[in-house]
Amino acid sequence: MFTEIRDITALNKEEVLTLRIADNQQDFIESTEQCLAEAKEDKRFIPVGLYKEDHAVGFAMYGMFPQKDNSQRVWLDRYFIDERYQHKGLGKYFLQQLIQYLVAKYSCQNIYLSVYDNNTVAIQLYKKFGFVFNGELDTKGEKVMVKEVYAHDYH
Repeated sequence: MFTEIRDITALNKEEVLTLRIADNQQDFIESTEQCLAEAKEDKRFIPVGLYKEDHAVGFAMYGMFPQKDNSQRVWLDRYFIDERYQHKGLGKYFLQQLIQYLVAKYSCQNIYLSVYDNNTVAIQLYKKFGFVFNGELDTKGEKVMVKEVYAHDYH
C-alpha cells in the first residue's frame, strides 16, 4: 500500500476540502475548511492530507505549542479518515504513521490530543495506541490524552 502524509498546497487543497466525516461524527471535529482557515490564522497549526494510492483519504493537523512553564507540547490536533474510506483499517494505519512522523519531526517524548468523551470510537482507537487521559481539559472542554513516545522505538 503506497501511502503518504502530504503538506497541503494549492495543488491539492481542493481535493482535501472534499474530505468529510459521517453525519453522526460531525459534532466531534471541525470541517477541513474550518481547519484550513484556522491554520491560516495560526501558523503553529500544520494541516496535512493523508493519501493512499495517490487519493486523499484523510486529514490531520498538528503543531508544537508552548506552555506556561516554557515547555513545548506536540499536539495531534485534528485527525479523521473520510467517511468513504472508514472501516478499512486506515484509521489505525495512519495513526501509527502520524505518531512516527511527529516523533521523527520533533523528537518529542509525548504526543497530546483531545477528544470529546462521547467519541467512544476515537477513544478506543487512541487507547489501543497507548494514549491515556491525563485529567486535563482543553479550551473547548475536550478531554486531553497523552501518549509517551520513545524516539528509539520509531527509528
